[in-house]
Amino acid sequence: MARVVRPDQAKSLGLPGRVSNEIVSGAHGNALSCTLRLVEIPVAKSGEPQRGRHCHDGHEECMYVLSGEGLTSAGDTQHPLKPGDTILVPPGEMHVTRNTGNVPLVMLCFFPKASIDMRLEE
Repeated sequence: MARVVRPDQAKSLGLPGRVSNEIVSGAHGNALSCTLRLVEIPVAKSGEPQRGRHCHDGHEECMYVLSGEGLTSAGDTQHPLKPGDTILVPPGEMHVTRNTGNVPLVMLCFFPKASIDMRLEE
């Protein structure tokens, strides 16, 4: 049966350096085989430490830019992002997305898996 998930039903994940709200996932109890997150990366502040890279073993991550500008570092490549762009990161590839603009970077992040584990770069 189809269901509507309202913004106030999304689960705030409390991830460092960004606001990440899990809209649907197996962990949230409303999806069997996918995860969808709304992520907002704030404008970088001078002197603020940058988040490290991470990867997702065994599944891709697909990010769609709703607003703002950013840069995804994946593998050895830098990918500039603007509204309407989509980036697909393969399984196991270390990556991080940073805000490069002067307004929050807002993205939808989709994972073809009900529960997401991340491995952080040491």
